[in-house]
Amino acid sequence: MQRYRRSVLGPLWLTVSMAIMIVSLGLLYAQIFQSRIDDFLPYLCVGFLVWGYFSSFLTEAGLLFVGSETYIKQIKLPYALYVCRGTWSKVIIFAHNFVIYLGVMAYFHNSPGANALLAVPGFVLLTINGALVTLFIGMASARFRDIPQVIGSLVQILFFITPIMWKSDQLKDRTLIVDWNPFYHLIQIVRDPLLGDIPTAATYVVVITMTLINLVVVGLFFGRFRERISYWV
Repeated sequence: MQRYRRSVLGPLWLTVSMAIMIVSLGLLYAQIFQSRIDDFLPYLCVGFLVWGYFSSFLTEAGLLFVGSETYIKQIKLPYALYVCRGTWSKVIIFAHNFVIYLGVMAYFHNSPGANALLAVPGFVLLTINGALVTLFIGMASARFRDIPQVIGSLVQILFFITPIMWKSDQLKDRTLIVDWNPFYHLIQIVRDPLLGDIPTAATYVVVITMTLINLVVVGLFFGRFRERISYWV
């Protein structure tokens, strides 16, 4: 928090900048896609918030262990502690930015109803996958330092091919890019409930399957190479 010392808004500058970007892009793309602003802006808002939350796991994972080199080499702490610390900071930032969603929904007098409760288990699944991916990428990046640059490039591509600024129904019959995009389902499992809809069964199946696969793969990878982390950093 040292970076925000003597700042009036402090970390809320992140929320302000995010709000400005969401409103600006919402007004622009609603005109481009000829969509109703009261329908498109909440959709864009939730998509941006959820994508920003999950993509931060990907883009910051490269520094998980490399950035904590001093602690790892001097103090023997559980490696899971570094994952939990990074995850908790992202949850706090998401909570700050969530105010934007509340403001947008209140402005348009929209209410998701009881379906919004489904966003809670969806958010938990999203966070678990984010933490697992962080651990995997963090370990791989400690061994191969080029991985963060590769991940950064992939995240930019994934942003544009994932329905965040556009809707899947705009593809009409060409929906393979959506149906086979795991990031779309990760977004939908939180976005749909917050917009008052229920995620499809396919979305739940994909996300739960991803979670189980990540648990197995990352668990085996961590068990196999955990003793080498301190030598890699």
